[in-house]
Amino acid sequence: MLSIDLRGKRALVAGVADDGGYGFAIAKALAEAGATVCTGTWPPALNIFLNLLERGKMDETRRMADGSLLAFEKIYPLDAAYDSLGDAPDDVRANKRYKDVGDFSIAGLAERLTHDFGARSLDIVVHSLANGPEVKKPLLETSRAGYLTAVSVSAYSLVSLVARLGPLLRPGGSFLSLTYLASERVVPATAAACPPPRPRSRATPARWHSRRGGSTARG
Repeated sequence: MLSIDLRGKRALVAGVADDGGYGFAIAKALAEAGATVCTGTWPPALNIFLNLLERGKMDETRRMADGSLLAFEKIYPLDAAYDSLGDAPDDVRANKRYKDVGDFSIAGLAERLTHDFGARSLDIVVHSLANGPEVKKPLLETSRAGYLTAVSVSAYSLVSLVARLGPLLRPGGSFLSLTYLASERVVPATAAACPPPRPRSRATPARWHSRRGGSTARG
């Protein structure tokens, strides 16, 4: 349990689709500290995640120190491969897992948050997203498209989240991303899963000087 008081704070954890990932563990720790937590969930996993929650299949892992169950304030569809809905190909938008969830892009997430909670409604944003469609391939068998997809979803999506959700952060708010040792050195079986480290920039807009950002290693 975090030894900090986050009561009155709202967190968004992008990348929660089950109870086995880092995103879920972070969401639970934030809730234990008193924050309300929203999630962004990949559309192909969304219904499964909702069904598991509804049927109580994750009650054991949702149970917190005080005996209550971790409850998500909102669960939003999010595919971080797309900055806006117009970026998604027609076949994706027509897919049965996508067509009924509304705007699943990063811009769509920002619009939903603003609609539900108003402007300046976030205190914490956690980027716990990664996707490497060719993760099981050795590096030299990884296609250019597969590698660029991993970079786009696992790394560039943080830039897009900061650009679109940064204006929703209250003063003193924070962004947190996850990184991994394999982004810095060779680790077997992680070639296409761990592209270069998430981008960092010294050019911070003046309007964000009261916000913070950081990355934490997960291995």
